[in-house]
Amino acid sequence: PSFGFLFDIDGVLVRGKTPIPAAKTAFQKLVNSQGQFLVPVVFVTNAGDCLRQKKADQLSHLLGVPISQDQVMMSHSPLRMFKRYHEKCVLVSGQGPLLEIARDLGFCQPITIETLREKHPLLDVVDHDRRPNVLVSEYFSVVLFGEPVRWETNLQLIIDVLLTSGYPGNPYRQENYPHIPVLACNMDLMWVAEAQSPRFGHGTFMVCLENIYKKITGKDLKYEALMGKPSKLTYQYAEYLIRAQAAERQWKQPILTLYAVGGSATLSQDDEIDNSWENELASAAAAHCRSVLVCTGVYNPHTEVPLDTGESITETVFHGHRDFRFDPGLVEPDHIVPDIDAAVDLVFQLENFAP
Repeated sequence: PSFGFLFDIDGVLVRGKTPIPAAKTAFQKLVNSQGQFLVPVVFVTNAGDCLRQKKADQLSHLLGVPISQDQVMMSHSPLRMFKRYHEKCVLVSGQGPLLEIARDLGFCQPITIETLREKHPLLDVVDHDRRPNVLVSEYFSVVLFGEPVRWETNLQLIIDVLLTSGYPGNPYRQENYPHIPVLACNMDLMWVAEAQSPRFGHGTFMVCLENIYKKITGKDLKYEALMGKPSKLTYQYAEYLIRAQAAERQWKQPILTLYAVGGSATLSQDDEIDNSWENELASAAAAHCRSVLVCTGVYNPHTEVPLDTGESITETVFHGHRDFRFDPGLVEPDHIVPDIDAAVDLVFQLENFAP
Protein backbone atom coordinates (compact mmCIF):
# COMPACT_ATOMS: atom_id res chain seq x y z
CA PRO A 1 0.00 0.00 0.00
CA SER A 2 1.09 3.57 -0.73
CA PHE A 3 -1.40 5.07 1.72
CA GLY A 4 -2.34 4.89 5.38
CA PHE A 5 -5.34 5.60 7.61
CA LEU A 6 -5.53 7.95 10.57
CA PHE A 7 -8.77 7.06 12.35
CA ASP A 8 -10.48 9.27 14.89
CA ILE A 9 -12.24 7.31 17.65
CA ASP A 10 -15.04 9.35 19.26
CA GLY A 11 -17.89 9.82 16.80
CA VAL A 12 -16.16 7.57 14.23
CA LEU A 13 -15.76 4.20 15.96
CA VAL A 14 -17.77 4.80 19.13
CA ARG A 15 -20.19 7.19 20.78
CA GLY A 16 -19.18 7.16 24.44
CA LYS A 17 -18.80 3.43 25.11
CA THR A 18 -21.27 2.35 22.42
CA PRO A 19 -19.67 1.04 19.17
CA ILE A 20 -20.91 2.54 15.90
CA PRO A 21 -22.25 -0.45 13.89
CA ALA A 22 -20.32 0.42 10.70
CA ALA A 23 -16.97 0.19 12.51
CA LYS A 24 -16.79 -3.61 12.81
CA THR A 25 -17.77 -4.02 9.15
CA ALA A 26 -15.07 -1.56 8.10
CA PHE A 27 -12.31 -3.31 10.04
CA GLN A 28 -13.11 -6.71 8.56
CA LYS A 29 -12.04 -5.13 5.24
CA LEU A 30 -8.78 -3.83 6.70
CA VAL A 31 -7.30 -7.11 8.00
CA ASN A 32 -6.40 -10.45 6.42
CA SER A 33 -7.49 -13.89 7.68
CA GLN A 34 -4.65 -13.86 10.24
CA GLY A 35 -5.83 -10.53 11.68
CA GLN A 36 -2.90 -8.57 10.19
CA PHE A 37 -3.63 -5.11 8.83
CA LEU A 38 -3.46 -4.82 5.05
CA VAL A 39 -2.57 -1.10 5.24
CA PRO A 40 -0.89 0.96 7.99
CA VAL A 41 -3.45 2.27 10.49
CA VAL A 42 -3.06 4.68 13.41
CA PHE A 43 -5.87 5.59 15.80
CA VAL A 44 -5.60 9.30 16.58
CA THR A 45 -7.62 10.31 19.61
CA ASN A 46 -7.73 13.51 21.60
CA ALA A 47 -8.41 11.47 24.72
CA GLY A 48 -5.65 11.71 27.31
CA ASP A 49 -6.96 9.91 30.37
CA CYS A 50 -5.26 6.52 29.95
CA LEU A 51 -2.14 4.74 28.68
CA ARG A 52 -1.88 3.68 25.03
CA GLN A 53 -2.07 -0.01 25.94
CA LYS A 54 -5.44 0.40 27.67
CA LYS A 55 -6.87 2.21 24.65
CA ALA A 56 -5.46 -0.47 22.32
CA ASP A 57 -7.11 -3.19 24.44
CA GLN A 58 -10.44 -1.32 24.37
CA LEU A 59 -10.27 -0.94 20.58
CA SER A 60 -9.33 -4.60 20.06
CA HIS A 61 -12.40 -5.61 22.07
CA LEU A 62 -14.72 -3.17 20.28
CA LEU A 63 -13.57 -3.88 16.73
CA GLY A 64 -12.78 -7.59 16.95
CA VAL A 65 -9.26 -7.18 15.49
CA PRO A 66 -5.90 -7.19 17.33
CA ILE A 67 -4.57 -3.65 17.82
CA SER A 68 -1.18 -2.85 19.38
CA GLN A 69 -0.30 0.20 21.46
CA ASP A 70 2.05 1.31 18.65
CA GLN A 71 -1.06 1.92 16.52
CA VAL A 72 -2.60 4.25 19.12
CA MET A 73 -1.83 7.94 19.40
CA MET A 74 -3.25 9.69 22.44
CA SER A 75 -3.38 13.50 22.56
CA HIS A 76 -0.34 13.43 24.87
CA SER A 77 1.80 11.01 22.80
CA PRO A 78 4.00 13.74 21.22
CA LEU A 79 5.12 14.80 24.72
CA ARG A 80 7.70 11.98 24.39
CA MET A 81 9.64 14.37 22.14
CA PHE A 82 9.72 17.25 24.64
CA LYS A 83 12.77 15.87 26.40
CA ARG A 84 13.89 19.26 27.71
CA TYR A 85 10.96 19.17 30.19
CA HIS A 86 11.33 15.53 31.24
CA GLU A 87 13.78 16.24 34.10
CA LYS A 88 11.79 19.19 35.47
CA CYS A 89 9.06 19.15 38.09
CA VAL A 90 5.78 19.38 36.15
CA LEU A 91 2.27 20.04 37.43
CA VAL A 92 -0.17 17.75 35.59
CA SER A 93 -3.90 18.38 35.19
CA GLY A 94 -6.56 16.00 33.88
CA GLN A 95 -8.14 12.64 34.71
CA GLY A 96 -7.05 9.01 34.91
CA PRO A 97 -3.70 7.63 36.17
CA LEU A 98 -1.90 10.96 35.60
CA LEU A 99 1.38 10.07 37.30
CA GLU A 100 1.60 6.77 35.41
CA ILE A 101 0.85 8.50 32.10
CA ALA A 102 3.39 11.26 32.77
CA ARG A 103 6.15 8.80 33.73
CA ASP A 104 5.39 6.64 30.70
CA LEU A 105 5.95 9.74 28.52
CA GLY A 106 9.32 10.37 30.16
CA PHE A 107 8.56 12.91 32.91
CA CYS A 108 10.65 12.17 36.01
CA GLN A 109 9.02 14.52 38.53
CA PRO A 110 5.27 14.84 37.86
CA ILE A 111 2.99 16.22 40.59
CA THR A 112 -0.82 16.24 40.48
CA ILE A 113 -3.20 19.07 41.33
CA GLU A 114 -4.44 16.95 44.23
CA THR A 115 -0.93 16.67 45.72
CA LEU A 116 -0.39 20.41 45.25
CA ARG A 117 -3.72 21.08 46.96
CA GLU A 118 -2.68 18.97 49.94
CA LYS A 119 0.62 20.83 50.22
CA HIS A 120 -1.06 24.25 50.05
CA PRO A 121 -4.26 24.01 52.07
CA LEU A 122 -5.01 27.74 51.99
CA LEU A 123 -5.35 27.89 48.19
CA ASP A 124 -8.40 25.71 47.48
CA VAL A 125 -11.23 27.31 49.44
CA VAL A 126 -14.33 27.05 47.22
CA ASP A 127 -15.25 23.77 48.95
CA HIS A 128 -14.83 24.45 52.69
CA ASP A 129 -14.82 20.73 53.51
CA ARG A 130 -11.61 20.02 51.59
CA ARG A 131 -8.92 21.86 53.54
CA PRO A 132 -5.92 19.70 54.54
CA ASN A 133 -2.87 20.87 56.52
CA VAL A 134 0.73 21.09 55.20
CA LEU A 135 2.79 23.80 53.43
CA VAL A 136 5.57 23.41 50.82
CA SER A 137 6.88 25.42 47.82
CA GLU A 138 8.07 23.91 44.53
CA TYR A 139 8.87 24.95 40.96
CA PHE A 140 6.76 23.77 38.01
CA SER A 141 6.11 23.59 34.37
CA VAL A 142 2.43 22.87 33.65
CA VAL A 143 1.10 20.05 31.46
CA LEU A 144 -2.63 20.02 30.68
CA PHE A 145 -3.53 16.43 29.74
CA GLY A 146 -7.30 16.85 29.56
CA GLU A 147 -10.38 18.19 31.28
CA PRO A 148 -10.26 17.69 35.07
CA VAL A 149 -13.20 16.83 37.32
CA ARG A 150 -13.05 19.75 39.81
CA TRP A 151 -12.66 22.71 37.48
CA GLU A 152 -12.65 25.34 40.24
CA THR A 153 -9.71 23.64 42.02
CA ASN A 154 -7.68 23.13 38.85
CA LEU A 155 -8.34 26.65 37.53
CA GLN A 156 -7.43 28.22 40.88
CA LEU A 157 -4.22 26.25 41.45
CA ILE A 158 -2.96 26.51 37.86
CA ILE A 159 -3.47 30.29 37.98
CA ASP A 160 -1.64 30.35 41.35
CA VAL A 161 1.32 28.48 39.84
CA LEU A 162 1.45 30.74 36.76
CA LEU A 163 1.23 34.01 38.72
CA THR A 164 3.89 32.99 41.26
CA SER A 165 6.41 31.43 38.83
CA GLY A 166 5.89 28.02 40.40
CA TYR A 167 5.73 29.00 44.08
CA PRO A 168 1.97 28.92 44.68
CA GLY A 169 2.21 29.73 48.40
CA ASN A 170 3.69 33.15 47.54
CA PRO A 171 1.84 36.40 46.67
CA TYR A 172 1.00 37.06 42.99
CA ARG A 173 3.70 38.92 41.05
CA GLN A 174 2.33 40.07 37.73
CA GLU A 175 5.75 41.16 36.46
CA ASN A 176 6.59 37.46 36.00
CA TYR A 177 5.77 37.41 32.30
CA PRO A 178 6.08 35.40 30.22
CA HIS A 179 4.98 32.83 32.78
CA ILE A 180 6.47 29.36 33.33
CA PRO A 181 6.00 26.87 30.44
CA VAL A 182 2.55 25.46 29.69
CA LEU A 183 2.05 22.47 27.37
CA ALA A 184 -1.51 21.49 26.47
CA CYS A 185 -3.03 18.36 24.93
CA ASN A 186 -6.47 18.12 23.29
CA MET A 187 -8.07 21.40 22.26
CA ASP A 188 -11.51 19.92 21.49
CA LEU A 189 -14.16 22.43 22.53
CA MET A 190 -16.83 19.70 22.40
CA TRP A 191 -16.98 15.93 21.95
CA VAL A 192 -19.72 13.39 21.40
CA ALA A 193 -20.84 10.71 23.84
CA GLU A 194 -24.24 9.01 24.22
CA ALA A 195 -26.05 12.34 24.74
CA GLN A 196 -27.91 13.82 21.77
CA SER A 197 -25.83 17.01 21.83
CA PRO A 198 -22.03 17.46 22.17
CA ARG A 199 -20.42 17.74 25.65
CA PHE A 200 -17.73 20.10 26.98
CA GLY A 201 -14.19 19.03 26.09
CA HIS A 202 -10.75 20.08 27.32
CA GLY A 203 -10.85 23.02 24.91
CA THR A 204 -13.67 24.49 27.00
CA PHE A 205 -11.54 24.18 30.15
CA MET A 206 -8.69 25.91 28.27
CA VAL A 207 -11.01 28.76 27.24
CA CYS A 208 -11.83 29.26 30.93
CA LEU A 209 -8.15 29.19 31.96
CA GLU A 210 -7.08 31.59 29.18
CA ASN A 211 -9.83 34.08 29.97
CA ILE A 212 -9.24 34.02 33.74
CA TYR A 213 -5.52 34.61 33.19
CA LYS A 214 -6.19 37.51 30.81
CA LYS A 215 -8.85 39.02 33.08
CA ILE A 216 -6.40 39.04 36.03
CA THR A 217 -3.21 40.09 34.21
CA GLY A 218 -4.37 41.83 31.03
CA LYS A 219 -1.97 39.54 29.12
CA ASP A 220 -2.44 36.42 26.98
CA LEU A 221 -1.73 32.97 28.37
CA LYS A 222 1.11 31.51 26.28
CA TYR A 223 1.63 27.87 25.32
CA GLU A 224 5.01 26.25 24.68
CA ALA A 225 3.15 23.71 22.56
CA LEU A 226 -0.37 22.64 21.66
CA MET A 227 -0.95 19.03 20.66
CA GLY A 228 -3.85 16.84 19.70
CA LYS A 229 -5.96 17.17 16.58
CA PRO A 230 -5.87 19.38 14.55
CA SER A 231 -2.32 20.51 15.36
CA LYS A 232 0.46 20.04 12.82
CA LEU A 233 2.56 18.32 15.49
CA THR A 234 -0.06 15.61 15.98
CA TYR A 235 -0.25 14.73 12.29
CA GLN A 236 3.52 14.73 11.90
CA TYR A 237 3.83 12.34 14.83
CA ALA A 238 1.00 10.17 13.48
CA GLU A 239 2.80 9.97 10.14
CA TYR A 240 5.97 8.91 11.97
CA LEU A 241 3.96 6.01 13.50
CA ILE A 242 2.52 5.11 10.06
CA ARG A 243 6.01 4.96 8.53
CA ALA A 244 7.23 2.82 11.46
CA GLN A 245 4.40 0.33 10.79
CA ALA A 246 5.20 0.13 7.10
CA ALA A 247 8.90 -0.44 7.88
CA GLU A 248 8.07 -3.18 10.40
CA ARG A 249 5.96 -5.01 7.81
CA GLN A 250 8.76 -4.48 5.26
CA TRP A 251 6.46 -2.73 2.83
CA LYS A 252 8.82 -1.10 0.34
CA GLN A 253 6.37 1.32 -1.30
CA PRO A 254 6.62 4.83 0.20
CA ILE A 255 3.48 6.13 1.95
CA LEU A 256 2.30 8.97 -0.29
CA THR A 257 -1.15 9.74 1.08
CA LEU A 258 -2.67 9.76 4.55
CA TYR A 259 -6.45 9.64 4.95
CA ALA A 260 -7.62 11.30 8.18
CA VAL A 261 -11.05 9.79 8.81
CA GLY A 262 -13.22 11.81 11.15
CA GLY A 263 -12.12 15.44 10.87
CA SER A 264 -10.09 18.15 9.18
CA ALA A 265 -6.53 17.26 8.23
CA THR A 266 -4.71 20.12 9.96
CA LEU A 267 -5.01 23.82 10.82
CA SER A 268 -2.59 26.73 10.67
CA GLN A 269 -1.04 27.51 14.04
CA ASP A 270 -0.02 31.00 15.14
CA ASP A 271 3.69 31.65 14.75
CA GLU A 272 4.35 32.52 18.41
CA ILE A 273 4.12 28.84 19.40
CA ASP A 274 7.51 27.19 19.93
CA ASN A 275 7.94 24.72 17.05
CA SER A 276 11.41 23.43 17.96
CA TRP A 277 9.90 19.95 18.31
CA GLU A 278 9.94 19.70 14.49
CA ASN A 279 13.63 18.86 14.68
CA GLU A 280 12.74 15.68 16.59
CA LEU A 281 10.88 14.20 13.60
CA ALA A 282 12.12 13.20 10.19
CA SER A 283 10.83 15.45 7.42
CA ALA A 284 7.35 14.48 6.32
CA ALA A 285 7.36 11.87 3.55
CA ALA A 286 3.67 11.78 2.64
CA ALA A 287 2.72 14.06 -0.23
CA HIS A 288 -0.91 14.50 0.84
CA CYS A 289 -3.13 14.31 3.89
CA ARG A 290 -6.77 14.00 2.84
CA SER A 291 -9.63 14.49 5.27
CA VAL A 292 -12.66 12.21 5.13
CA LEU A 293 -15.48 13.54 7.30
CA VAL A 294 -18.07 11.12 8.65
CA CYS A 295 -21.59 12.07 9.74
CA THR A 296 -21.65 10.01 12.95
CA GLY A 297 -19.85 12.52 15.21
CA VAL A 298 -19.93 16.25 16.05
CA TYR A 299 -20.20 17.25 12.38
CA ASN A 300 -23.57 18.64 11.35
CA PRO A 301 -24.04 18.54 7.55
CA HIS A 302 -26.54 21.44 7.81
CA THR A 303 -24.02 23.91 9.31
CA GLU A 304 -22.59 26.29 6.71
CA VAL A 305 -19.01 27.53 6.78
CA PRO A 306 -18.91 31.31 6.13
CA LEU A 307 -17.12 32.34 2.95
CA ASP A 308 -15.98 35.72 4.35
CA THR A 309 -13.55 35.01 7.20
CA GLY A 310 -13.88 38.64 8.29
CA GLU A 311 -17.51 38.17 9.22
CA SER A 312 -18.22 38.07 12.94
CA ILE A 313 -20.12 34.82 12.44
CA THR A 314 -16.80 32.97 12.16
CA GLU A 315 -16.38 33.18 15.91
CA THR A 316 -19.62 31.29 16.43
CA VAL A 317 -18.89 28.71 13.71
CA PHE A 318 -15.17 28.08 14.21
CA HIS A 319 -14.74 25.94 17.32
CA GLY A 320 -10.98 25.64 17.01
CA HIS A 321 -8.51 26.87 19.60
CA ARG A 322 -7.66 30.57 20.01
CA ASP A 323 -4.13 30.03 18.62
CA PHE A 324 -5.29 28.41 15.38
CA ARG A 325 -6.27 30.62 12.46
CA PHE A 326 -9.64 30.12 10.82
CA ASP A 327 -9.28 29.05 7.18
CA PRO A 328 -12.34 27.69 5.33
CA GLY A 329 -10.03 25.83 2.93
CA LEU A 330 -8.61 23.82 5.84
CA VAL A 331 -11.92 23.34 7.64
CA GLU A 332 -13.75 21.97 4.61
CA PRO A 333 -13.06 18.22 4.20
CA ASP A 334 -11.87 16.58 1.00
CA HIS A 335 -14.70 14.03 1.23
CA ILE A 336 -17.90 13.60 3.27
CA VAL A 337 -19.33 10.10 3.78
CA PRO A 338 -22.06 8.65 6.02
CA ASP A 339 -19.80 6.49 8.23
CA ILE A 340 -16.40 4.76 8.59
CA ASP A 341 -17.40 1.77 6.45
CA ALA A 342 -18.19 4.11 3.57
CA ALA A 343 -14.89 5.91 4.23
CA VAL A 344 -12.87 2.69 3.84
CA ASP A 345 -14.75 1.80 0.63
CA LEU A 346 -14.11 5.29 -0.76
CA VAL A 347 -10.37 5.20 -0.01
CA PHE A 348 -9.95 1.71 -1.51
CA GLN A 349 -11.72 3.00 -4.63
CA LEU A 350 -9.61 6.18 -4.82
CA GLU A 351 -6.39 4.19 -4.38
CA ASN A 352 -7.52 1.37 -6.69
CA PHE A 353 -6.65 -0.97 -3.82
CA ALA A 354 -8.08 -4.49 -3.90
CA PRO A 355 -7.34 -6.47 -0.70
